[in-house]
Amino acid sequence: MYKIMTPGPTQVAENVRLARSLECTNPDLDEEFVEFYKETCEKISSLLHTSNETLILSGEGILGLEAAIASMTEPGDKVLVLDNGIYGKGFADFVTMYGGRPELYSRDYQETFDVKELEEFLKNSHDYKYATVVHGDTPSGMLNDISAICPLLKKYGILTVVDSVSASFGEPVNIDDWKVDIMCGGSQKVVSAPPGLTFVVVSEDAKKSMADRKTPIASFYANLTAFAHYYEEKWFPYTMPISDIYGLRAAIDNIAADPAILSRHAKIASASRKAITDAGLNLYLHSGYSSTVTVFEVPEGTTAEAILEGVKKDYNIMLAGSFDVLAGKVIRIGHMGNNATFYNVREVFAALDGTLRRLGVPLKASMEDIFCKNMQ
Repeated sequence: MYKIMTPGPTQVAENVRLARSLECTNPDLDEEFVEFYKETCEKISSLLHTSNETLILSGEGILGLEAAIASMTEPGDKVLVLDNGIYGKGFADFVTMYGGRPELYSRDYQETFDVKELEEFLKNSHDYKYATVVHGDTPSGMLNDISAICPLLKKYGILTVVDSVSASFGEPVNIDDWKVDIMCGGSQKVVSAPPGLTFVVVSEDAKKSMADRKTPIASFYANLTAFAHYYEEKWFPYTMPISDIYGLRAAIDNIAADPAILSRHAKIASASRKAITDAGLNLYLHSGYSSTVTVFEVPEGTTAEAILEGVKKDYNIMLAGSFDVLAGKVIRIGHMGNNATFYNVREVFAALDGTLRRLGVPLKASMEDIFCKNMQ
């Protein structure tokens, strides 16, 4: 069994695994489960600093993203797609699928968005129903400042759909203060539960937009309005995956009991970047560094495949490459959730030291030593 240090899925705690093995009731009929579901949703909302409703959906994080787009988009709607990464651009496909007209605001994939530049653009171009924003772009490790971007969009009357699947709980998120209309998260990233669930936090403005549609939502499963009145009616639109939700609740409880989670992620991320650069390797990004994933360029003289295979074969650790325009070009270290401990990440850099030297890649210093020094 490999130690997974990938940017999701992440390592799962024993109490989460045990929670998933609890005896099941019938989630369609047992009102106690409805209460448990609602309490879990409210706990997620509380941790994300919002009074907005959270819904837990039965599907991996992409279901939340598609459900947000399906529920918000009517044929002909103009949608602003903020694109500085693979996942950012990918939102355009969902918008098109549901009949919307995506307009890409494309910028350098190695730089975080310049908010002042975005504001200049919006002064003359703000006729959009909503905008899509990626908080943390997992393929590149990009972090975008939704604390500035979302209020700016709201100022121009533009609703926001935010992909925070790989960032939420590892980066600060304050949904109410930052005026986020829909935020999507997932179970298998910082939350550190197995893959299979997404949670979507929906504002009253977003609910009104869905209620005011002139055309029906072109989906059943990816339809956020299907959950309207579930609590009052004690009735879910489909049978909920009860064991998955038991596990998710245990993982959320773990987060609530970990007041240092954000500072730990930030410290580990900073020390990781220092280890890479001081050893003479190059980070992929020039700005916008995430606290949940660090991405460095494959050095000359070797390949991503050789590095990943070496670390896996010789050290029993699984890291990740990337895909699309970054396929074969970078290595990704996932220091998120249960992965984000000193000893876990130290082992990664010890493995990279040994693997790169075996592959003939010169290093200026030991990444493990630099990481340890910067974690003191």
